[in-house]
Amino acid sequence: MTVASAETTEIVENALLGGRVRLRQPAKGYRAGLDAALLAAATAEAKAGERLIEAGCGAGAVLMQTHARTPGLILAGVERDAAMATLARENATLNGAAAEIITGDVAGGFRALGLETFDWAVSNPPFFDDPGALRAPSPGKHGAWMADDGLAAWTRFLLKAVREGGRIVVIHRADRLADLLSLLGETAGSFAIRPIHPHADEPAKRVLVRAIKTGKAPLRLLPPLVLHERGGAKHTAEAEAILRGEAGLGWS
Repeated sequence: MTVASAETTEIVENALLGGRVRLRQPAKGYRAGLDAALLAAATAEAKAGERLIEAGCGAGAVLMQTHARTPGLILAGVERDAAMATLARENATLNGAAAEIITGDVAGGFRALGLETFDWAVSNPPFFDDPGALRAPSPGKHGAWMADDGLAAWTRFLLKAVREGGRIVVIHRADRLADLLSLLGETAGSFAIRPIHPHADEPAKRVLVRAIKTGKAPLRLLPPLVLHERGGAKHTAEAEAILRGEAGLGWS
């Protein structure tokens, strides 16, 4: 997910995946959290030697966790904020990841980057594209929350970024599921959807969606991931295992 500038922000270093990943990121503003961890876990089927690109990579939280899960992936990230792109490059060095970080705007389209297509394209797009839909976020979170060019620009980028048979994985608000399916369905199919519920007795707030370019298989609605237990530990055992890097999120 793209974020606002880190040029004048204090930078801190955090540990992810049970300490397997070191991540330098702004102390304030948008910070990588659960969504990034889930998106990285949803690439568990990726194999060493395959190529993966993230649209709106921010400081590289998804890319670094993906690298820790599957060493040998060839990674790329696109980030329009130059300071955040610099942080992503620093994080790649810290974690020994082969990641090319490109300072560029998703709205410019994938072809403008001059890259070969990828096996995987992933993204945590900004959750809102209508400024009237919510109170204006703080400056440090504006880029993470507001998609200036709309969700369609992000799905177009992802569809162009992968080869035929390539996989697209997106995490987004559950109430945008219909929009995601419609936009990705222009040239992709074989959808698999995993709802993400805060608690077992509450509606899903997030969805993970996987699509295959030119895929024709029927849509599959997979068992949900429940994040929290009432009155118990902070996370369910399944969610905790994912956050620590001990489990992935498969699509079978």
